[in-house]
Amino acid sequence: MNITSSAVSLNVADPAASARFLVDHFGFAEQMSADGFSSLARPDAGFNVVYLRTGMPTLPPDQRDVHAQGQILAFVVDDLEGELARLQEEGVGITMPLTVEEWGERAFQVRDPNGVIVQLVDWNGPTAQ
Repeated sequence: MNITSSAVSLNVADPAASARFLVDHFGFAEQMSADGFSSLARPDAGFNVVYLRTGMPTLPPDQRDVHAQGQILAFVVDDLEGELARLQEEGVGITMPLTVEEWGERAFQVRDPNGVIVQLVDWNGPTAQ
């Protein structure tokens, strides 16, 4: 097998709203879009984020109406505190404050307009190796 690229695909009610959120606050660029579909990328992310409108007939029936609940888009960043301050200045609500886990992960979370969790994380905690 030769994997040439990767993507995560999430079903949401309003793909355009989630796409705008990633463009406006996380520097993604829309690569492709159509009614009920948006694919976004950024050169340093290593994968695309695809949003599909729930109910799309192109999906198998058992997936069509399943919302992306419980999924987390996690982005490892260099300056976690700087990103937290920037998002707060931009008016993005922080839904999980900056936390430090015993294994060294530090993270905070926000939610996009469809409720998809976006987590920014680094591995600079006291026990990170």
